[in-house]
Amino acid sequence: MKGKHKYSSILVAFLAVIVIVILLIYVRKPGKEIKPRPAAKPRIAIVLDDWGYNLNNLHIIEEIRYPLTLAVLPNLSYSKRVSQELYQRGFEIILHLPMEPKEKYRLEKNTILTSMSEAEIINIIAKDLANIRYAKGVSNHMGSMSTSDTKTMKIVFAEFKKRHLYFLDSFVTARSSCPLLAYRMGLSFAKRDVFLDNSDNPGYIKQQVYKLKAKAKSRGFAIGIGHDRKSTLQVLKKVIPELEKEGYKFVFVSDLIK
Repeated sequence: MKGKHKYSSILVAFLAVIVIVILLIYVRKPGKEIKPRPAAKPRIAIVLDDWGYNLNNLHIIEEIRYPLTLAVLPNLSYSKRVSQELYQRGFEIILHLPMEPKEKYRLEKNTILTSMSEAEIINIIAKDLANIRYAKGVSNHMGSMSTSDTKTMKIVFAEFKKRHLYFLDSFVTARSSCPLLAYRMGLSFAKRDVFLDNSDNPGYIKQQVYKLKAKAKSRGFAIGIGHDRKSTLQVLKKVIPELEKEGYKFVFVSDLIK
């Protein structure tokens, strides 16, 4: 009996060791807690149009230490100088290309017209880009007639694509042919969401910036267009840091181009 009891004890001990080994091998330790990735910050790109008439606001904009995209009109008294100085300050430069509006008034020199030939249009674009050397893209100045004319925009877009430029549609008409045409032609493209300063009133401008903020929050990004005006720059100088603290990220338009 003693031999059988001893044998049983050894067998039980052996089985217990096997069970412990199995548990050590197959029972895993609790894994590390997987933390969710932080949500991406809503991105805002602000474009300021109509640089080139003067140098009046350079001292204000250099105090705004955030990415801004600045649209410079070609062939004005200060076009070359202002584009160079703003580029050297780290801002993104685009050509603000004069294009034909439905209301024919206050047209800039060498405005692209729907009546022009392909050669005329290409010649204007080449001269304007030579004047604004640092342009990374192009936006339309006025252009309610031109941007709604597919024939004209095909010529324009083909030239931009050849030069590896993106196009920002200021979207001055709901009849713009640009979004669909850019998609079909494979052109890098973006579209304005909010105009910031149809009024010079600081309260109005701030309200429009908040509309831009709401758009960015709901969609993930938004593009606003303002102008080279003291009132606009002063509002942006104050509001941009506030929005950054709220979690919004300010970027160039090129950062939003797919």
